[in-house]
Amino acid sequence: MATRQTSSSGKAKSPRIQVVMPEELCQRLADLAEAESRTVSNMAKVLIQQGVERLERAQLGGAGVALFRQGLEQSQAQKPQRLRGAPRRLRLHRPV
Repeated sequence: MATRQTSSSGKAKSPRIQVVMPEELCQRLADLAEAESRTVSNMAKVLIQQGVERLERAQLGGAGVALFRQGLEQSQAQKPQRLRGAPRRLRLHRPV
């Protein structure tokens, strides 16, 4: 379980965890952190976040499709709304 410490001002700090890893993996992590001008700790946090999000998306894959389909079916059952002219401005978002 992650431990939570308090700072000298009394505010709670973010939870902390300890990770034991092989020397080679630690060096690879340090190299990645240096390449992105991050601390090793921050690089580990970023990689953990990405991994957790990827696993959550994979687990929701089947359920996500079902929810999407259900939403489409509900929207088709409703009376369609008419558009009021063309949109004035179209924003295209670049993929991340």
